[in-house]
Amino acid sequence: MFDLFKKKDPIQAKIDKLTEIYKKNIEEAFKLSRSDRKASDLKTAEADQILKQIEELKKSQ
Repeated sequence: MFDLFKKKDPIQAKIDKLTEIYKKNIEEAFKLSRSDRKASDLKTAEADQILKQIEELKKSQ
């Protein structure tokens, strides 16, 4: 119950936020793959960039 009031590590908070964005982009890329392959590829590339940022943050921890 009191986990709500605990402060998160700022790096971990950024990783969590980027992970959510990554998941949304992958899901959207999958939906786009059925109708617009080029847009799907662009979304996948964007998600890959976010994944690289996540990996860099994990290394710095």
